[in-house]
Amino acid sequence: MKGRVLKSTGSWYTVKTEKGLLNARLRGKFKQDDLKLTNPISVGDYVLLEQEADQPSSVITDILPRENYIIRKSTRKNHFSHIIASNIDQAFLIITLKNPRTSLGFIDRFLVSTESFRIPTSILVNKMDITYKDKDMEYLQDIKDIYVPLGYPVYEISALNSTVLQEQFLPLLMGKTTLLSGHSGVGKSTLLNKIVPEAVQATKEISKFSAKGVHTTTFAEMFEIEGGGYLIDTPGIKEFGILDIDEFELSHYFPEFRKYLGQCRYNNCQHLNEPGCVVLQKLEEGFIHPYRYDSYVNILNEEDDHR
Repeated sequence: MKGRVLKSTGSWYTVKTEKGLLNARLRGKFKQDDLKLTNPISVGDYVLLEQEADQPSSVITDILPRENYIIRKSTRKNHFSHIIASNIDQAFLIITLKNPRTSLGFIDRFLVSTESFRIPTSILVNKMDITYKDKDMEYLQDIKDIYVPLGYPVYEISALNSTVLQEQFLPLLMGKTTLLSGHSGVGKSTLLNKIVPEAVQATKEISKFSAKGVHTTTFAEMFEIEGGGYLIDTPGIKEFGILDIDEFELSHYFPEFRKYLGQCRYNNCQHLNEPGCVVLQKLEEGFIHPYRYDSYVNILNEEDDHR
């Protein structure tokens, strides 16, 4: 019997099958392409199951090949990874301009991860019902100026406005498996509750003392959308640790770099200070945004530190 994992709580999984929703556990250990994982099965996985003899539960006997997945470094185990979700059609990174303010570095790390598996990604600027200062609106304009030309749509929303969500956001989700991600406190659960009311995800006010998000979602979970499609809610992510991307591969995941790759004087150019680097030339000419180049260098240095 084939099914798709909708929810994982560590040792038990909720799986959608032709017989309905089943509770299942994992049988044995599965090889995961030599990845050291804290979670062998993720939300979005397609699996094969067998009914346990004389038991109401089922056993997962195999994991079918993944089309893609979003993965980050484990926060609990060194040198281990955690798959956030798999078999994703598109991703929406929810950000906020303040309380908490999402950094450009965080955005870029997430985009590198989705680019590495060619997952189309959009940016949702939530909490646009708030009255912002000029500097906040300037930051919003910077975000639009940087990411829209790169092919990342930027949408301004308020998760509290049901009408706008139903008319403008919901059509983007129809028939697709969509990942919602972002810092704790950016409003993922509130947004989910508006789109999938039966989800009833826990939401909390932002800590006024720290101005940082309070973790409310413990495990990733996938919800069916009325009319077709799935929405994946994920635990809030404080830091997005990129996994073992080769130093000569990283530039491929920056769309503005890609058109110039292969044109540098040296085949192994890292676009740092090498003579004849076309990427550095285009940076000087204004074709590459300096913020994005700084992110590239920071990610490259972080990877070097972990080798």
